[in-house]
Amino acid sequence: MRIVIFGPPGSGKGTYASRLAPRLGVPHISTGDILRDEVKSGSELGKSISSYVSSGKLVPDEVVNRVMEKRLSQEDCGRGFILDGYPRTLQQAYFLEGVSKIDFVINLNVPDEVIVRRLSSRLVCRKCGAIYNKITLPPKVDGVCDKCGGGLYQRDDDKPEVIRERIRVYKNEAAPLLEHYRKAGVTVIDFFYEPDEAGRDVSPDTVVDRIIKALKGS
Repeated sequence: MRIVIFGPPGSGKGTYASRLAPRLGVPHISTGDILRDEVKSGSELGKSISSYVSSGKLVPDEVVNRVMEKRLSQEDCGRGFILDGYPRTLQQAYFLEGVSKIDFVINLNVPDEVIVRRLSSRLVCRKCGAIYNKITLPPKVDGVCDKCGGGLYQRDDDKPEVIRERIRVYKNEAAPLLEHYRKAGVTVIDFFYEPDEAGRDVSPDTVVDRIIKALKGS
């Protein structure tokens, strides 16, 4: 089962994909993680990526494509995969078609205000990178990471005005990609946000159950 998962920042796509992958028996492939791993490897490709990132530039499509092609050629992708953060452009989507067929696109639809609430409450550990949420996943001790004792902080891009701009940019990027996949005949599952009876976010495992049910029904 070869899946691409789309969703704005804060929609939970990474959280859901990481839980969905073991249940489907396929790897969760996050573009950000793959790029960071390539940099850590010290390869020529990794050095190229590092040069773009260190100068504040976006990594070009052709470089991202090479990294993803390398990852998708690995043995664990033989039964399928879940792509998180790729493709982000039509050029990447066209390249991916030459590498692998896509069976499903999961499109997470979450109201802007829910995203702003989630991300503006997010805290990150300066030391280990663990993620917390003031509302849904607070640390045991205020301002301190449960895992390593590092200090917690709010990223600049998790401030409300920045979040709204990130949502706008995402929507502009995602619209042509979703249209492309629909026209290509790929099954696009539009998954809409459903809070619990108290109006709060339901657990990630509950959402994953719903996604699996939708996949089986398609």
